[in-house]
Amino acid sequence: MKKAAYLLVYLLPVSVYIALTTTGWLTFLPVVVFFGLVPVLELLLPPDSRNPAKEALRHLKEDKYYDWVIYLTIPLHIGLLFYFFQVIATTPAGSLAYTGRILSVGLLCGVTGINLGHELGHRHNRVEQLLGELLLLTSLNTHFLPYHNAGHHVNVATPNDPATARRNQLLYAFWLTSHFGSYRQAWRLESQRLARKGGRAFSWQNRMLGYSVANVLLVAAIYYFFGLKVLVSFLLVATIGILLLETVNYIEHYGLLRQKNADGRYERVQHHHSWNSDHVLGRAVLFNLSRHSDHHYNASLKYQVLKSIPDSPQMPTGYPGMMLLALLQPLWFWVMNKKLIPFSHSAG
Repeated sequence: MKKAAYLLVYLLPVSVYIALTTTGWLTFLPVVVFFGLVPVLELLLPPDSRNPAKEALRHLKEDKYYDWVIYLTIPLHIGLLFYFFQVIATTPAGSLAYTGRILSVGLLCGVTGINLGHELGHRHNRVEQLLGELLLLTSLNTHFLPYHNAGHHVNVATPNDPATARRNQLLYAFWLTSHFGSYRQAWRLESQRLARKGGRAFSWQNRMLGYSVANVLLVAAIYYFFGLKVLVSFLLVATIGILLLETVNYIEHYGLLRQKNADGRYERVQHHHSWNSDHVLGRAVLFNLSRHSDHHYNASLKYQVLKSIPDSPQMPTGYPGMMLLALLQPLWFWVMNKKLIPFSHSAG
């Protein structure tokens, strides 16, 4: 995919700014673009399964352009969130504009907050990890990193992973089991990590403790400086961001399960344990998240070098459209359960 394609992510902060500075239906503009226009276009545009040539991979990996596309998104994300606090304070609660702005900034928290937090959280550079933690904090979802890296990537496509949806599991139940299950496991994983190092679970070395304090301080600061109405509004947009994340989790591994070996251990994560999409618009605005099999096969790979794997399960459209399909549960089961049949050896 051409370098300029990833600049499409900036449509989100631009449309959110429009939503915060206008009235009427334009306050819903980010939702209209990302869950209206993009899914329609992806039904019309063919997917692109081409991969970078082997000789180009090293250059792609080291090209700082792809890092700066992310870095420049961070001040836009944080700046728009603070601007939202000012605007929503004077927006009548329950009005059309209030609803539109809540949904629009919630979308921002899910895409440039949690999704980019996920990308940076896989980096080895501590500064980049810190930036990822900061982005996740804007949705009060900081437990994501300890669980995702040490839990989800280890247990994906097994019953031990709350972020793997079972066949016929209801999305709305999955939201709860995935979010709260991963939160509990994040505490357990941090305690185990410290125990292996001879440390105490309840100490400042426990990232979950630090994250919890940061969440409380952020909530308290919003209440102190902006008041109760803005705090409630922020909690709503954070919740929307989390629900977007959990919906993505739902579609990424739905119905796929790893088999146990003779020794009782689960087989290594394979490319057929994740659903993929090569639809270009969804890939661009979500930084290749939809090339998910390759991400799970090698989590340290940067987004721009992720490959399309021919033998991985393929979604019928891009992530935005698949998320909408997941909301229509009977239709989702009708479409996706049939697609599970070729992977019945790894479905459950």
